[in-house]
Amino acid sequence: MADLITVEDPDDPRLRDYTGLTDVELRRRREPAEGLFIAEGEKVIRRAKSAGYEMRSMLLSAKWVDVMRDVIDELPAPVYAVSPELAERVTGYHVHRGALASMQRKPLPTAEELLATARRAVVMESVDDHTDIDTMSPSGLQKGAGQRVAIFEDIVDHANLGAAFRNAAALGVDAVFLTPRCADPLYRRAVKVSMGAVFHVPWTRLTSWPEDVELFRRHGFVTAALCLSEKSITMDELAARRYEKLALMLGTEGDGLSTGALRAADEWVRIPMAAGVDSLNVAAASAVAFYATRPQGA
Repeated sequence: MADLITVEDPDDPRLRDYTGLTDVELRRRREPAEGLFIAEGEKVIRRAKSAGYEMRSMLLSAKWVDVMRDVIDELPAPVYAVSPELAERVTGYHVHRGALASMQRKPLPTAEELLATARRAVVMESVDDHTDIDTMSPSGLQKGAGQRVAIFEDIVDHANLGAAFRNAAALGVDAVFLTPRCADPLYRRAVKVSMGAVFHVPWTRLTSWPEDVELFRRHGFVTAALCLSEKSITMDELAARRYEKLALMLGTEGDGLSTGALRAADEWVRIPMAAGVDSLNVAAASAVAFYATRPQGA
Protein backbone atom coordinates (compact mmCIF):
# COMPACT_ATOMS: atom_id res chain seq x y z
CA MET A 1 0.00 0.00 0.00
CA ALA A 2 1.28 3.48 -0.87
CA ASP A 3 1.90 6.08 1.81
CA LEU A 4 -0.42 9.12 1.66
CA ILE A 5 1.73 12.14 2.46
CA THR A 6 0.34 15.64 2.89
CA VAL A 7 2.70 18.27 1.48
CA GLU A 8 2.31 22.00 2.11
CA ASP A 9 5.63 23.36 0.85
CA PRO A 10 5.91 23.88 -2.95
CA ASP A 11 9.69 23.64 -2.62
CA ASP A 12 9.56 20.20 -1.02
CA PRO A 13 12.21 18.16 -2.90
CA ARG A 14 9.88 15.16 -3.01
CA LEU A 15 7.80 17.05 -5.57
CA ARG A 16 10.73 17.57 -7.92
CA ASP A 17 9.31 15.31 -10.64
CA TYR A 18 6.37 17.72 -11.00
CA THR A 19 8.14 21.09 -11.05
CA GLY A 20 7.87 23.36 -14.06
CA LEU A 21 5.61 21.16 -16.19
CA THR A 22 4.84 24.08 -18.52
CA ASP A 23 8.54 24.65 -19.30
CA VAL A 24 8.69 22.59 -22.48
CA GLU A 25 12.43 22.88 -23.05
CA LEU A 26 13.21 21.96 -19.45
CA ARG A 27 10.91 18.96 -19.48
CA ARG A 28 12.17 17.77 -22.88
CA ARG A 29 15.68 17.68 -21.43
CA ARG A 30 14.87 16.36 -17.98
CA GLU A 31 12.33 13.64 -18.56
CA PRO A 32 14.20 11.37 -21.02
CA ALA A 33 17.48 11.96 -19.17
CA GLU A 34 15.95 10.97 -15.83
CA GLY A 35 13.84 8.17 -17.29
CA LEU A 36 10.45 9.57 -16.28
CA PHE A 37 7.28 10.96 -17.80
CA ILE A 38 4.14 12.54 -16.42
CA ALA A 39 0.67 11.01 -16.78
CA GLU A 40 -2.19 13.45 -16.22
CA GLY A 41 -5.74 12.52 -15.29
CA GLU A 42 -7.37 9.39 -13.92
CA LYS A 43 -7.88 7.63 -17.25
CA VAL A 44 -4.33 8.25 -18.47
CA ILE A 45 -2.77 7.19 -15.16
CA ARG A 46 -4.75 3.95 -15.16
CA ARG A 47 -3.81 3.26 -18.78
CA ALA A 48 -0.13 3.82 -18.06
CA LYS A 49 -0.39 1.45 -15.11
CA SER A 50 -2.24 -1.20 -17.14
CA ALA A 51 0.41 -0.94 -19.85
CA GLY A 52 3.04 -1.97 -17.32
CA TYR A 53 4.73 1.34 -16.57
CA GLU A 54 6.14 1.57 -13.06
CA MET A 55 4.83 4.44 -10.95
CA ARG A 56 7.35 6.65 -9.13
CA SER A 57 4.77 8.74 -7.27
CA MET A 58 1.37 10.43 -7.54
CA LEU A 59 0.36 14.03 -6.88
CA LEU A 60 -3.33 14.34 -5.96
CA SER A 61 -5.68 17.05 -4.80
CA ALA A 62 -7.93 16.00 -1.93
CA LYS A 63 -11.04 15.11 -3.96
CA TRP A 64 -9.07 12.66 -6.11
CA VAL A 65 -7.74 10.58 -3.23
CA ASP A 66 -10.92 8.46 -2.98
CA VAL A 67 -11.20 8.18 -6.77
CA MET A 68 -7.68 6.78 -6.97
CA ARG A 69 -7.94 4.75 -3.75
CA ASP A 70 -7.66 1.37 -5.48
CA VAL A 71 -4.44 2.47 -7.19
CA ILE A 72 -3.09 3.90 -3.95
CA ASP A 73 -3.84 0.66 -2.12
CA GLU A 74 -2.24 -1.48 -4.80
CA LEU A 75 1.05 0.31 -5.42
CA PRO A 76 4.02 1.02 -3.15
CA ALA A 77 4.86 4.43 -4.67
CA PRO A 78 4.35 7.49 -2.42
CA VAL A 79 1.24 9.63 -2.94
CA TYR A 80 1.49 13.34 -2.25
CA ALA A 81 -1.76 15.03 -1.24
CA VAL A 82 -1.71 18.74 -2.01
CA SER A 83 -4.10 21.65 -2.36
CA PRO A 84 -5.02 22.83 -5.87
CA GLU A 85 -3.17 26.08 -5.14
CA LEU A 86 0.03 24.27 -4.20
CA ALA A 87 -0.25 21.99 -7.24
CA GLU A 88 -0.44 25.07 -9.46
CA ARG A 89 2.60 26.64 -7.80
CA VAL A 90 4.62 23.46 -8.31
CA THR A 91 3.56 22.60 -11.85
CA GLY A 92 3.07 26.09 -13.27
CA TYR A 93 -0.58 25.63 -14.31
CA HIS A 94 -3.99 24.82 -12.89
CA VAL A 95 -4.21 21.03 -12.78
CA HIS A 96 -7.80 20.67 -13.97
CA ARG A 97 -7.87 16.89 -13.72
CA GLY A 98 -6.51 16.96 -10.16
CA ALA A 99 -4.29 13.89 -10.55
CA LEU A 100 -0.73 13.53 -11.81
CA ALA A 101 1.61 10.57 -11.72
CA SER A 102 5.32 10.35 -12.35
CA MET A 103 5.99 7.15 -14.27
CA GLN A 104 9.21 5.30 -15.11
CA ARG A 105 10.02 4.99 -18.81
CA LYS A 106 10.75 1.62 -20.36
CA PRO A 107 13.83 0.94 -22.50
CA LEU A 108 13.01 1.35 -26.19
CA PRO A 109 13.55 -1.61 -28.52
CA THR A 110 15.76 -1.17 -31.53
CA ALA A 111 14.02 -0.61 -34.86
CA GLU A 112 15.20 -4.06 -35.93
CA GLU A 113 13.66 -5.69 -32.85
CA LEU A 114 10.39 -3.84 -33.26
CA LEU A 115 10.03 -4.76 -36.93
CA ALA A 116 10.63 -8.39 -36.05
CA THR A 117 8.10 -8.54 -33.21
CA ALA A 118 5.33 -5.99 -33.78
CA ARG A 119 2.30 -7.98 -34.87
CA ARG A 120 -0.28 -6.71 -32.41
CA ALA A 121 -2.95 -4.24 -33.42
CA VAL A 122 -4.56 -2.12 -30.73
CA VAL A 123 -8.17 -1.03 -30.95
CA MET A 124 -9.53 2.02 -29.17
CA GLU A 125 -13.12 1.07 -28.47
CA SER A 126 -14.05 4.63 -27.61
CA VAL A 127 -12.45 8.02 -28.16
CA ASP A 128 -14.89 9.87 -25.92
CA ASP A 129 -13.08 11.54 -23.04
CA HIS A 130 -16.12 10.95 -20.82
CA THR A 131 -16.55 7.21 -21.31
CA ASP A 132 -15.56 4.45 -18.92
CA ILE A 133 -11.95 3.92 -17.96
CA ASP A 134 -9.71 1.39 -19.68
CA THR A 135 -11.39 1.60 -23.08
CA MET A 136 -8.25 0.47 -24.85
CA SER A 137 -7.92 -3.25 -25.45
CA PRO A 138 -5.48 -5.38 -27.44
CA SER A 139 -6.82 -7.25 -30.44
CA GLY A 140 -4.87 -9.77 -32.51
CA LEU A 141 -4.49 -9.13 -36.21
CA GLN A 142 -6.80 -11.17 -38.39
CA LYS A 143 -5.28 -14.29 -39.81
CA GLY A 144 -3.64 -13.46 -43.10
CA ALA A 145 -3.79 -9.71 -42.51
CA GLY A 146 -0.69 -7.77 -43.42
CA GLN A 147 1.53 -5.62 -41.27
CA ARG A 148 1.20 -1.86 -41.25
CA VAL A 149 3.59 0.48 -39.52
CA ALA A 150 3.90 4.24 -39.47
CA ILE A 151 7.02 6.38 -39.81
CA PHE A 152 6.71 9.93 -38.47
CA GLU A 153 9.41 12.26 -39.73
CA ASP A 154 10.23 15.31 -37.60
CA ILE A 155 6.73 15.92 -36.21
CA VAL A 156 7.55 18.51 -33.57
CA ASP A 157 4.13 19.50 -32.26
CA HIS A 158 3.23 17.37 -29.24
CA ALA A 159 -0.52 17.67 -29.85
CA ASN A 160 -0.16 16.47 -33.44
CA LEU A 161 2.04 13.59 -32.36
CA GLY A 162 -0.35 12.57 -29.59
CA ALA A 163 -3.29 12.69 -32.00
CA ALA A 164 -1.38 10.62 -34.58
CA PHE A 165 -0.62 7.97 -31.94
CA ARG A 166 -4.30 7.92 -30.98
CA ASN A 167 -5.18 7.34 -34.62
CA ALA A 168 -2.59 4.57 -34.88
CA ALA A 169 -4.07 2.83 -31.83
CA ALA A 170 -7.66 3.21 -32.94
CA LEU A 171 -6.99 2.04 -36.50
CA GLY A 172 -4.81 -0.97 -35.79
CA VAL A 173 -1.33 0.18 -36.77
CA ASP A 174 1.21 -2.37 -35.52
CA ALA A 175 4.08 -0.04 -34.63
CA VAL A 176 5.27 3.55 -34.92
CA PHE A 177 8.80 4.65 -35.79
CA LEU A 178 10.01 8.18 -35.03
CA THR A 179 12.90 9.95 -36.74
CA PRO A 180 15.52 11.45 -34.42
CA ARG A 181 14.04 14.98 -34.43
CA CYS A 182 10.45 13.97 -33.65
CA ALA A 183 8.85 15.26 -30.48
CA ASP A 184 8.69 13.04 -27.39
CA PRO A 185 5.46 10.97 -27.41
CA LEU A 186 5.71 10.63 -23.62
CA TYR A 187 5.74 14.37 -23.04
CA ARG A 188 2.70 15.31 -20.94
CA ARG A 189 0.86 17.14 -23.74
CA ALA A 190 1.33 14.28 -26.22
CA VAL A 191 0.18 11.70 -23.67
CA LYS A 192 -2.86 13.81 -22.76
CA VAL A 193 -3.98 14.34 -26.38
CA SER A 194 -3.49 10.65 -27.15
CA MET A 195 -5.61 9.71 -24.11
CA GLY A 196 -2.96 7.13 -23.25
CA ALA A 197 -2.74 5.59 -26.73
CA VAL A 198 1.03 6.12 -26.65
CA PHE A 199 1.19 3.39 -24.00
CA HIS A 200 -0.49 0.81 -26.21
CA VAL A 201 1.22 1.24 -29.58
CA PRO A 202 4.72 -0.26 -29.81
CA TRP A 203 7.16 2.47 -30.86
CA THR A 204 10.80 3.38 -31.06
CA ARG A 205 13.18 5.92 -32.56
CA LEU A 206 15.19 5.44 -35.71
CA THR A 207 18.84 6.38 -35.42
CA SER A 208 19.78 7.25 -38.99
CA TRP A 209 17.25 8.87 -41.28
CA PRO A 210 16.45 8.52 -44.17
CA GLU A 211 19.07 5.76 -44.45
CA ASP A 212 16.92 3.57 -42.18
CA VAL A 213 14.40 3.19 -45.00
CA GLU A 214 16.61 0.30 -46.10
CA LEU A 215 15.85 -1.48 -42.83
CA PHE A 216 12.14 -1.55 -43.70
CA ARG A 217 12.94 -2.76 -47.19
CA ARG A 218 15.05 -5.62 -45.81
CA HIS A 219 12.05 -6.69 -43.73
CA GLY A 220 9.85 -6.78 -46.81
CA PHE A 221 7.98 -3.51 -46.32
CA VAL A 222 6.85 -1.24 -49.12
CA THR A 223 7.38 2.36 -48.00
CA ALA A 224 4.65 4.79 -49.02
CA ALA A 225 5.33 8.51 -48.60
CA LEU A 226 2.38 10.88 -48.24
CA CYS A 227 3.01 13.95 -50.38
CA LEU A 228 1.30 16.42 -52.69
CA SER A 229 3.16 15.60 -55.89
CA GLU A 230 1.15 15.13 -59.08
CA LYS A 231 3.30 12.04 -59.68
CA SER A 232 1.81 10.34 -56.63
CA ILE A 233 -0.93 7.72 -56.69
CA THR A 234 -4.14 8.21 -54.73
CA MET A 235 -4.73 6.62 -51.34
CA ASP A 236 -7.42 4.44 -52.89
CA GLU A 237 -4.93 3.15 -55.46
CA LEU A 238 -2.44 2.34 -52.70
CA ALA A 239 -5.09 0.50 -50.68
CA ALA A 240 -6.16 -1.52 -53.74
CA ARG A 241 -2.64 -2.91 -54.12
CA ARG A 242 -3.00 -4.65 -50.72
CA TYR A 243 0.67 -4.81 -49.89
CA GLU A 244 1.39 -7.51 -47.31
CA LYS A 245 3.77 -5.21 -45.45
CA LEU A 246 3.25 -1.44 -45.67
CA ALA A 247 5.11 1.42 -44.00
CA LEU A 248 3.28 4.75 -44.21
CA MET A 249 5.57 7.78 -44.03
CA LEU A 250 4.23 11.14 -42.81
CA GLY A 251 6.26 14.32 -42.57
CA THR A 252 6.60 17.35 -40.38
CA GLU A 253 3.99 20.07 -40.04
CA GLY A 254 3.99 22.54 -42.93
CA ASP A 255 6.86 21.21 -45.04
CA GLY A 256 5.89 17.54 -45.15
CA LEU A 257 8.46 14.83 -45.84
CA SER A 258 12.03 15.78 -46.60
CA THR A 259 13.53 15.42 -50.07
CA GLY A 260 15.71 12.57 -48.80
CA ALA A 261 12.72 10.68 -47.44
CA LEU A 262 10.78 11.11 -50.66
CA ARG A 263 13.69 9.87 -52.73
CA ALA A 264 14.03 6.80 -50.50
CA ALA A 265 10.33 5.84 -50.61
CA ASP A 266 8.94 3.14 -52.89
CA GLU A 267 5.61 4.88 -53.49
CA TRP A 268 4.32 8.45 -53.38
CA VAL A 269 0.73 8.76 -52.21
CA ARG A 270 -1.73 11.63 -51.97
CA ILE A 271 -5.11 12.15 -50.39
CA PRO A 272 -7.28 13.83 -53.05
CA MET A 273 -8.47 17.27 -51.92
CA ALA A 274 -11.59 19.27 -52.83
CA ALA A 275 -12.78 22.86 -52.43
CA GLY A 276 -9.35 24.31 -53.06
CA VAL A 277 -7.84 22.79 -49.90
CA ASP A 278 -4.22 21.80 -50.56
CA SER A 279 -3.57 19.44 -47.64
CA LEU A 280 -4.69 18.11 -44.27
CA ASN A 281 -3.09 18.54 -40.87
CA VAL A 282 -0.60 15.70 -40.38
CA ALA A 283 -2.68 14.08 -37.63
CA ALA A 284 -5.82 14.19 -39.80
CA ALA A 285 -3.86 12.81 -42.76
CA SER A 286 -2.61 9.93 -40.62
CA ALA A 287 -6.18 8.99 -39.70
CA VAL A 288 -7.22 8.92 -43.36
CA ALA A 289 -4.17 6.86 -44.35
CA PHE A 290 -4.54 4.37 -41.51
CA TYR A 291 -8.24 3.87 -42.20
CA ALA A 292 -7.85 3.58 -45.97
CA THR A 293 -5.14 0.90 -45.67
CA ARG A 294 -6.70 -1.14 -42.85
CA PRO A 295 -6.80 -4.93 -43.38
CA GLN A 296 -9.89 -6.31 -45.08
CA GLY A 297 -12.66 -6.99 -42.62
CA ALA A 298 -11.12 -4.82 -39.90
